[in-house]
Amino acid sequence: MDQCDIIDKHTQSGLDLVEKYVKFVKERTEIEQNYAKQLRNLSKKYSPKRGSKEEQECRFSNHQAFLDILNEMNDYAGQRELIAENMMINICIELTKYLQELKQERKMHLSEVKKAQQYLEGTYKHLDNSKKRFEREWREAEKAAQYAEKTDQDLNATKADVEKAKQQAHMRTHIAEECKNDYASQLQKYNKEQNQFYFTDMPLIFNRLQDMDERRIKKLAQGYILFADTERHVMPIIGKCLEGITRAGTNVNERNDSVVLIEQHKSGFERPGDVEFEDYSQGINRASSDSSLSTPKGPLELLVTLSPCPSPQSVDSEGFTHLPPEQRRKRLQQKIDDISKELQKEMDQSEALGKMKDVYEKNPQMGDPASLAPQITQTAQNMERLRGELNKYESWLAEAGEDTDSSQAIYSEFDDEFEEEELAAPIGQCTALYSFPGSSEGTISMQEGEVLSVVEEDKGDGWTRVRRNNGDEGYIPTSYATITLNK
Repeated sequence: MDQCDIIDKHTQSGLDLVEKYVKFVKERTEIEQNYAKQLRNLSKKYSPKRGSKEEQECRFSNHQAFLDILNEMNDYAGQRELIAENMMINICIELTKYLQELKQERKMHLSEVKKAQQYLEGTYKHLDNSKKRFEREWREAEKAAQYAEKTDQDLNATKADVEKAKQQAHMRTHIAEECKNDYASQLQKYNKEQNQFYFTDMPLIFNRLQDMDERRIKKLAQGYILFADTERHVMPIIGKCLEGITRAGTNVNERNDSVVLIEQHKSGFERPGDVEFEDYSQGINRASSDSSLSTPKGPLELLVTLSPCPSPQSVDSEGFTHLPPEQRRKRLQQKIDDISKELQKEMDQSEALGKMKDVYEKNPQMGDPASLAPQITQTAQNMERLRGELNKYESWLAEAGEDTDSSQAIYSEFDDEFEEEELAAPIGQCTALYSFPGSSEGTISMQEGEVLSVVEEDKGDGWTRVRRNNGDEGYIPTSYATITLNK
């Protein structure tokens, strides 16, 4: 096997290796894409649907932690997709393009080798032909010379025969000399071409092939490194996803979940009193005693008795009188908070309309003050209506508070135990852009630049619940602050 064959097989083996590596990376990207797709489907499968019972359970920390884990897994899937995308672009596509360039370059260099070999072989054929011709003509010249000498010594040969034989020998010798000179010229030319082939042309082509192969090896090595760097690049984000999962587990608060459950379902009813002793020896009327006694009720039956299910005709949905005392108080307070927010919006609207009216009166070219009259009237009516509703619900709340005062002792042992854990954990921070008086019920004042903790984000009504370091809580207009929520 000559050097050309060795180089041919080696370079082809190198190109095959690049092609194998590209196929390997492509299969790896497909694995990453399928893995990411499965993670997203898994996250979607176990995520609660909007408005479902599972979503309502997220008020408990262990349920919320599981939802956080699903969100983190969704982000984790995104990073796996990014790995697949970067590997495809930076390795597969790049190396495939480079591989085609190498194939073309290799083909060109091998074509140059073949061309040089063919030219040298052609020169050698000319040399061999001239050598054989010289050999053949020289033998003919020797034969002619021998024949001329033999004829010259032959006594029977005529002078003309001798002269003819000498001329023939001279001609053959001349032809042989010409062939000899041609052979010498062809030999000199071949030696020159052979020297050019082995000392100039082939080393130059081999150097080019060597450079091409070294560039291929270097490019392939960069592809190997990119394989690791692509994954290493997303490791910090993947690490954050894993930290988020760990944080979700750390944020689970079993006692707080118990408090939430108790607060959600405690009724406020008083516990039943002792069953009185009925003394039959004192002549109690048999009929009345029979009717007064019944099978003793267990604790669960007593709870059902304490919180009977009202009939549809007796339900007062507006005053929530169909609910247990504690639940009624919470619903009334929630209604008061909602009305207060709506009232504050109307008050802000009224103030804005008043300012706009003053501007129109001072600058008539900006607008007609009379055009604002319908809106001002409507806003005033809305405020009057909301104040009436607010007074009504506040009176009901006061009534419900009096009804539940006697039953608060039932839950005092739970309240004492979890007193320090009732505050919800902050979900972010906000910085006040403007000062806010917080004069309405349920709101809290703030000064421009003040930093507060966010405990409940805006639910679409334009209000965000915040807390100071001293524990004071209340609502502020969302547009009055810059809000940053925790991830």
